[in-house]
Amino acid sequence: MLYFERGSETDVITKEEARQALSGVFDQLGQRERVLAIPPDFTRFHSQAGMLTRFTYDYYGDHLADVLPALGTHSPMTADQLDEMFPGIPHDRFREHDWRSGVVTLGDVPGDYVREVSQGAVDYAWPAQVDHLLVDGEHDLILSIGQVVPHEVIGMANHSKNIFVGTGGPEGINKSHFLGAAYGMERMMGRADTPVRRVLDYACEHLAAELPIVYVQTVIGRDDSGQLQLRGLYIGDGRECFDRAAELSLKVNFEMVEEPLKKVVVYLDPAEFKSTWLGNKSIYRTRMAIADDGELIVLAPGVCEFGEDPEIDRLIRAYGYIGTPAVLAALEEHPELGNNLSAAAHLIHGSSEGRFTITYCPGHLSEEEIRGVNFNYAPLDDMLERYNPATLTDGVNVMDDGEEIFYISNPAIGLWSWRDRFEGN
Repeated sequence: MLYFERGSETDVITKEEARQALSGVFDQLGQRERVLAIPPDFTRFHSQAGMLTRFTYDYYGDHLADVLPALGTHSPMTADQLDEMFPGIPHDRFREHDWRSGVVTLGDVPGDYVREVSQGAVDYAWPAQVDHLLVDGEHDLILSIGQVVPHEVIGMANHSKNIFVGTGGPEGINKSHFLGAAYGMERMMGRADTPVRRVLDYACEHLAAELPIVYVQTVIGRDDSGQLQLRGLYIGDGRECFDRAAELSLKVNFEMVEEPLKKVVVYLDPAEFKSTWLGNKSIYRTRMAIADDGELIVLAPGVCEFGEDPEIDRLIRAYGYIGTPAVLAALEEHPELGNNLSAAAHLIHGSSEGRFTITYCPGHLSEEEIRGVNFNYAPLDDMLERYNPATLTDGVNVMDDGEEIFYISNPAIGLWSWRDRFEGN
């Protein structure tokens, strides 16, 4: 059922309007005694999920028993991050997702189905794993809150991904990430119907139908001044709310360029991007727009590690971003990588496959470390002096010496593609 829908490319939904919409849905749902909210973590700060979670607390009060940030494999949120993203919600309501040992398996999506929807890219069953709190918490309402935006693993982020990946376990996360990588991210990004989405849909219908989940989906876009605006809000207990949000996100968050881009400069906000695990959105989201033999420069003042999980960080350092054929070969030769398919998928995602160069300019990693994972390196201070985020505007910029670049101030909120490349996939 679709409880609420509003959105367009020019809509601006105010905080008060969002509060009223959410409260109206809660009124429709009737009295609830024990509510679980599942918002994203701090890496999705701009999703407006923090605001909506606060409105949920304002409405339910003590009946909001638990707030479980959908960490996936990300680092736990700090107290300061909780206060910034969820102001006013007591810290004792928050639960920390333990993706390695705090999950339960609801059942398996059959291997023949996964093989069919992936067109033979993979051949394994997929376990639908969720945080034990969803099963053991005795909640009569589970709110999955988050932003629909183009995504490299699943095509369009959120909805059931927030449940099965955001609160998922090691096997489910690993296999879903590798399914997307093996099928090909450029065949999926910006699309609501993908093999990974179909697997999660199967899990929703056949394995998680008893969970009382209602999805609160946002679409975020920029106005003419560059300010982020809530363009869409869709709330429902099925897939329709996701489909409506994905349709709008494609219009709001997807920028088509008429010609391949020769040089792209991406800035990673240090408050949001501290690892290449997250910072490689600069690669994922721009790769379809960059010309063959083009160049991507990543200004990364906050990046201090490769993986947020220590084992994934070690694997990235050990194997590097070496391209699909080399990663697939390493999977056959090295069980440690085969046992961590999400890391293998990430290594594929972070490679340009030799088609364009990637130059990382990190604030806290050495040249040796950056070159060790197969990226080019440039000193951050030098590149910030030339490409100053304070003076650049999103889109085409012409430097004083005539050099033309395409600048992106936040890769997490969009997707860029050369029109012919997108339409050809």
